[in-house]
Amino acid sequence: MKKLDWYILRKFLSTFVFTMLTITVIAVVIDTSEKADDFVKSGLSSWEIVTHYFVGFVPFIMAMIFPLMVFIACIYFSSKMASQSEFIAILAGGVRYPRMLRPFFVGAFILGAIYWFAGHYWVPRAQEIRTDFQATYIDRNSSYNADPYRSNNFYLRVNAGTYVGLKYYDTARKTANSFFLSKIKNDKIYYNLRAETMKWDTAKKDWLLSGVVEHTNEGLKETARLIPTMHINLNVQPDELRRDDYLKDKLTTPQLKKFIRMEEIRGSEGLNNYKVERYHRDASPFSVFILTLIAAVIATRKVRGGSGLNLAIGLIMAAVFVIMDKFSVTFATKGNFSPMLAAWMPNIIFGVLAVWLYWRAPK
Repeated sequence: MKKLDWYILRKFLSTFVFTMLTITVIAVVIDTSEKADDFVKSGLSSWEIVTHYFVGFVPFIMAMIFPLMVFIACIYFSSKMASQSEFIAILAGGVRYPRMLRPFFVGAFILGAIYWFAGHYWVPRAQEIRTDFQATYIDRNSSYNADPYRSNNFYLRVNAGTYVGLKYYDTARKTANSFFLSKIKNDKIYYNLRAETMKWDTAKKDWLLSGVVEHTNEGLKETARLIPTMHINLNVQPDELRRDDYLKDKLTTPQLKKFIRMEEIRGSEGLNNYKVERYHRDASPFSVFILTLIAAVIATRKVRGGSGLNLAIGLIMAAVFVIMDKFSVTFATKGNFSPMLAAWMPNIIFGVLAVWLYWRAPK
């Protein structure tokens, strides 16, 4: 890379870092003021709040605004250079327009790679810290705190044709009441088992049922028997019997893929939210490239309104990008929209816009 490339790249990255830190500090101040009462009620010291909450909150907020900060930083520093006729001088010196954009793409690659790794591995770990604190000390009316030890009722398909249900699962004792298991073949129940209580046996790594009533129905032959206790091996672990509103945010990408695969095997519904999150982690780093190209093409031209006009255009486009992303996610989770298409839709539309702007740019 030439000195010119390093000059543009250094301005790009330094402006991004400054913008990111500034917005993050503002977000921390706002969040602290909103949750001040909750922090006081938690009874934790200032250091504990920092290590149990803000250590997770800062990566979370940085990941959320990362592509937009790249976009705004690129718009800002490029507009400043354009207002000082630096790009005109570069082009007049014989540098072709595509060649001039090379340091922009190098910067986008560096930031996109960091964002990809963070989104797949680092941010989920930080989210686990933030959401655990949120659920314990802030979300007083969430499923975590409606009953500290019990989740809602569970109804699952453990494999093809086998369904189980249980009530009042106690996460601390790993026990449940009113358990049932039904096996279905040709749309008919041929086996039904009910138990008064259910408990995880840590020694045998299976479930211990008490007060069992077993029914079998094979054509005209129907049998029933009472069993005081029995062990049963289900394709369900105790940790899986827990409502977690933040689960998709806390799982690393390999864990999220495994979770989706296991739930699909069980026939669980309502997985679009998890699938959107999984595809979004791949789509978001690509948005860094697309938004960088749009910002560079818009801001490298000297316009009458100067950097202020370019920055205003950038903020409007950033708002449109965010709104489009939220709408596509909502359509996927609430409707029949493809989760993969929902995650990639903003990139596709803005990618077409980026190519069109680049094609129209004076070269």
